[in-house]
Amino acid sequence: MILPPPQRGNLTNAQWQRLQALLPAQKPSVGRPNNDHRTTINGILWILRTGAPWRDLPARYGAWETVSGRFYRWRRSGIWDRILQTLQQQADANGKLNWEVHHIDGSVIRAHQHSAGAKRGR
Repeated sequence: MILPPPQRGNLTNAQWQRLQALLPAQKPSVGRPNNDHRTTINGILWILRTGAPWRDLPARYGAWETVSGRFYRWRRSGIWDRILQTLQQQADANGKLNWEVHHIDGSVIRAHQHSAGAKRGR
C-alpha cells in the first residue's frame, strides 16, 4: 500500500514500520475488518497533540467514535502498555536509551484552583 507523505504530526514511514508489528491484526479472524490502524493512530496522535475533544477530530482520520473506541479498547486490553514496554526494550537493547537521562513519568497532580492559600482550622 503506497501512502501519501505524512502530514505534520503523523507517523513517518519508519515509525509506522516499527509500530505495525506490535499492533493487533488489521483483519480480525471474525467480524468486520478494522479501519486502517495507521490512520486511526494518526487520529489518536492528533487528539493527544491538540487536546481537542474527540468530536472535533478531522474527518480524514475516520469517524471520531471509531478512533476513540479503539483508543479506549486498546487501553483496557493493555496494548498501549505492551507497545511502550517493547519499544523501550528495543531502544535499550540497541543502546539508544540512557536510563539516567530518559525516564517516563505520567504522574500529574492537579489541585483545585481554590486549594491554595486557604486558612486551616475554620
